Formats: sequence, structure tokens, C-alpha cells
Amino acid sequence: MSSQTPPSAGDAADGMTTTPAASAPAPAFSPLYQQIKGLILQSLQSGEWKPGEAIPSELDLAARYRVSQGTVRKAIDELAADNLLLRRQGKGTFVATHAEQQVQYRFLRLMPDDFDAGEPRQATPAERHVIDCKRVRASAEVARALGLRAGDGVLQVRRVLSFSGRPTILEDLWLPGAPFKGLTAERLRDNLGPMYALFETEFGVRMVRAEEKIRAVLPDAAQSALLKISRSTPLLSVERIAYTYNDVPMELRRGLYLTDMHHYRNVLN
Repeated sequence: MSSQTPPSAGDAADGMTTTPAASAPAPAFSPLYQQIKGLILQSLQSGEWKPGEAIPSELDLAARYRVSQGTVRKAIDELAADNLLLRRQGKGTFVATHAEQQVQYRFLRLMPDDFDAGEPRQATPAERHVIDCKRVRASAEVARALGLRAGDGVLQVRRVLSFSGRPTILEDLWLPGAPFKGLTAERLRDNLGPMYALFETEFGVRMVRAEEKIRAVLPDAAQSALLKISRSTPLLSVERIAYTYNDVPMELRRGLYLTDMHHYRNVLN
């Protein structure tokens, strides 16, 4: 990484003042802090700094990349806003981990109706029941979502999440086979923490962002039986593709949410 030195601000300025013709497309230059952000992301992706570990100080990173401390700070600010890094007052900056309380429920947005947004968030742990975990061939739809070829091996997981003993979420997940070799239903059942924390610590896969599609649906016979509801009960369907670093898709998840006592809460910035 020490050989990865970003272009200097002077280089960028020179490039912008020597466009040969007005009609030629202007070269695209990203701000210097964005280039530093990209280099830090490369180190995160390569595993140079593991989840939960401290990264070098701003001064050390500034010396490494030969830029100002302010440029490094701005890059780290963006990575912290993206929940990839965590600042701890007086201790430094750490690689975010799904084992952290403020991060582990980042992708679970189903809230009880009496949830008070003005109070500190107290996430109620879900009771998890793993129904199935098996190796299958990816359908064309699953392969497309995960950037695979139809017929490639994937891991399919089905589980029910209950709150206060009541089945509330039915989830089906598809994971690419190679990164999750060795994942079994028994391992999922034995895991007491968040699933994404398990992926992170045992398989080296960290989910850093997700895209979701939401719509209202009715359950089929199998789904209604697992959630213990009638087939006329409306559900919220949430389809998610979760990505690791560099926008590599690592999970397709389809969840059916019972929302008569819960709501799906999101914060938009």
C-alpha cells in the first residue's frame, strides 16, 4: 500500500489547465480526499485492518499517503458516515464491526409500534429458528442478483424471527457458495449474535451497504403456516441485496414482515 501514492493537488491542477481543445471532453478528476478514501477502502477490503481493529492515526496516514492531515480527516469522516469506520473519543478510529451495538442492528429496521425515536435505541433481540440451510444451484434470478452464472452453487437459508414468542419475520437468503463454504444450519443455530457478525468473523465477509425493494404481498400456504397467520394477512415484503466492499453482491435476502404490531422504520439523510 505504501507504493499507492495518489496524484498531488498540483498534478490535478496542471491537468485541468492543459485541455488541448475546447471541444474535447474534460478529464475527470476526483477530489484528493476521495482518492485517499479509495486507498483506505482498498486496505479494508484486503484485510490489512480487521473489523474491530484500530487503523493508523490521521498523522500516520497523512505521512503514508503524502497528503495533509485535513485531507485524511475528511476521507475518514466519509467512511465513518458510511458506517465503515467508528471514531472513539480519545482512543482513535476503528474498523466498524457488526458485533458493535450501534452497527449490528443497522440492517434490521422493524420497530415495535411503541418505539420512541427520541429515546436511545433499545433493539429487542429476535428469537431465531433456522428451518433449512442447503446447497442449491442458482436460478437465473438469484444468479443475476449475486453476479453469478445460472447453475452456480449457492447456499439457501430459511429462518423465522420471532419477538416475544410471536413469529414476525420469515426470511429466505441466498449466499454465493465459495465465500461461505462450511456454513451449515447447525452453525447458524449455534450462533447467538447477529448473522452479519458471523459472516464477518468466520468467513471474512463484511456487509457494508444494501439496496432494498419493498411492497405489500399476501403469503402462500407455506409462508402463512410458518408465520402462523391466515393467507389473507397482508405482509410487507422486503427484498435486499447486500454488498461487501467495492459493491460486490454477497447476499440476496427476501423477508416477509408481519406489521400489525411493528413498523418498518428508515432514516433518510
